[in-house]
Amino acid sequence: MQLDYEAIGFRAGLEVHHQLQTAQKLFCHCPAELTNREHDVEILRHMRPTLSELGEYDGTALMEFKTRKTVIYRIYRDLNCTYEMDDTPPFLVNREALKFSSEIALMFGMNLVDELHVSRKQYLDGSIPTGFQRTAIIGVGGGFPLGDRMINISHLSMEEDACREVSDIGHVITFKNDRLGIPLIEVVTKPDFRTPREIGAGAAQIRRLLTCSGRIRRGSGSGRQDVNVSIRGGTRIEIKGVSKIPAIPKLVENEALRQYTLLKIRDELRARGVTYNTIEPSRTNVTRMLFQSDNEHLQKAIAASKQVEAVRLRGFGGLFSIPTQNGAVFGEEFSGRVRVIACIDAIPNLLFPESPEAMGISDGIWRRIRKRLKATHHDEVVLVWGNREDLETAVSEIYIRAREATEGVPSETRQARKDGTNDFERILPGPNRMYPDTDHPPVPIDPDWAQHLQMNIPDTPWNREARYRSWNVPECFVKALAVSPYATIFESVATAFPDSTQMAAEVFANLIKHLERTGYPVDSFQEYRWLQFFEAFAKKRFFREAALFILQKWSRTPKQSLNTILKQLNLVPVTLKNARSAIQKSIDEASVRSFPTDAARSRYLMGAIMTSLRGKVEGSRVASIIEDMYKN
Repeated sequence: MQLDYEAIGFRAGLEVHHQLQTAQKLFCHCPAELTNREHDVEILRHMRPTLSELGEYDGTALMEFKTRKTVIYRIYRDLNCTYEMDDTPPFLVNREALKFSSEIALMFGMNLVDELHVSRKQYLDGSIPTGFQRTAIIGVGGGFPLGDRMINISHLSMEEDACREVSDIGHVITFKNDRLGIPLIEVVTKPDFRTPREIGAGAAQIRRLLTCSGRIRRGSGSGRQDVNVSIRGGTRIEIKGVSKIPAIPKLVENEALRQYTLLKIRDELRARGVTYNTIEPSRTNVTRMLFQSDNEHLQKAIAASKQVEAVRLRGFGGLFSIPTQNGAVFGEEFSGRVRVIACIDAIPNLLFPESPEAMGISDGIWRRIRKRLKATHHDEVVLVWGNREDLETAVSEIYIRAREATEGVPSETRQARKDGTNDFERILPGPNRMYPDTDHPPVPIDPDWAQHLQMNIPDTPWNREARYRSWNVPECFVKALAVSPYATIFESVATAFPDSTQMAAEVFANLIKHLERTGYPVDSFQEYRWLQFFEAFAKKRFFREAALFILQKWSRTPKQSLNTILKQLNLVPVTLKNARSAIQKSIDEASVRSFPTDAARSRYLMGAIMTSLRGKVEGSRVASIIEDMYKN
């Protein structure tokens, strides 16, 4: 279904998280490094919710507590310390991380706070051993251009990263603690995005500025996005941990469709007379009744001594099979709750008559189950299985989710699937989740220090793009150059040698990547070397076609001068007479060959001639000479 996003009141915002390239972690002096080696120690913990400053529990914390998870942490002696296990107070905040995050805030045009205040954010999913994450707002306001308008930013925070999940099976979840505490920034936009495609473009624009800052880590896992989506009549849904920006539009499209469908289901339930208060529990144990079932899922469950419960949902008949996302149905809303909260995580974990996984349960068995539950054709019957304690949680969650369906879209945090759909992760946290951290003092932000940062921050990628276009840089190089670590050197070269701007653009946007991929260490070149290189090019001591060979050799022998390199490669420009002589020789050799077209003959000649004259004469000049010779 194609939605009219303006008509349904679509709104979306972004939370972009990215690790900072610091030497140490945020609140201790442990190295900010990841490892793949074997861990040294394992620590086991169970999480419990705590009261907020107002004497209240956060709903997410209570939900996580219901899962009864055992949490195992894998510890590394050289990468972890007692602070991370909440056995030691925090060190003072990492000043390098504060500097880097402040620079990024200023690049977005944000106002830095006068004083840094550290807060605690509860995390009872086990991803942080203390049960909370330390976080602090760095800047507010600001924004970035997207098309013909500005996207506003709410704030930028600096916080400690969580552990890396190793496995989550049943009631046991295991984490690696190497990533724990690495400094992370969070850029939070206002809900200014109007379409799924636009929010994907916004995430890419933020990532470009972060890359341009030179202050972030690169590589897999260093950055991720949370997407907040709502439509009119729905509520804010947060899709967590989207690692790949191209996946965002489809995820957002599916979430908008999901909320739109859930509102339609709510209206249908109300039309049937089903409300929050009319839903009454009705369940029965049907394990014996299903002994003879041919359903493979039930056979496996019963063989493992699991119990099977049938649950009646009055007035929900036929609704479970309604598509809510492209490839997902309403019944999966209930399945997700059972998977996460009851920890019955082998899918499928529930069956209903219309589900494809219910094959093997005869109509006769369904009739007997419906009769026992006194269910009519207006009602839905759901089968769920597990041990007795997990079943109690599962049945309770099925009824909680059914009551929420009568009110529309429940406030949830959801996880992205690879197919572009999303699934339940946890209840959306409330305001009681955050409270002041009394273990860390406020940190004043010196205005003179902030002003010094402002004077030395890199330019934004969109300003660079505008400048490069005014310099007639080929469009195919503009975006790559704007975020290149060589952008500053490129600008120095283009300023010193304006006639070499296009050549410089090709080298810094394209050729350097090739050299680095093939093992040539040009990243060690300082600016003065590049200025020497392009000065020689501007004086026509070599031509464009020789650039690759010169840089390959110079990078392997950096102590040699450029003059020596040019002599060793014998890149002395040939005279026009000698060039014509070499070209005529190649034409004579080609005359005994047959070619299907004139273009094929020209390509052959260019290849043959440039093999012998590469770097000694311009390729465009060779092509012009060939054309003139054939005309004559």
